[in-house]
Amino acid sequence: MATADRLPPEPGPDAGIDELQSDIDKTRGELGETVAALSDKLDVKGRAQDKAVETKEAVVDRAHAATEAARSKPAVPVAAALTVLAAVGLLVWWRRR
Repeated sequence: MATADRLPPEPGPDAGIDELQSDIDKTRGELGETVAALSDKLDVKGRAQDKAVETKEAVVDRAHAATEAARSKPAVPVAAALTVLAAVGLLVWWRRR
């Protein structure tokens, strides 16, 4: 494995108790991280929920961006509303003639 090459060597046969204990603690921590990563990878329901939350946040962010864009350019919605009103007015006028 590539990660095994990058790890520092294990304590030698003449290592002291403190060095051995430190190596054991480090190994336990690495093992705990590996088990947690494997558990997360196997938790399909949790991953699906996380993906749903990410998608929801992305949609909310896009909605906020669209709202801000509409607020910064109010001429576009106003022009659209005026166009619709003018079209309705013309239809009413044309039908009454």
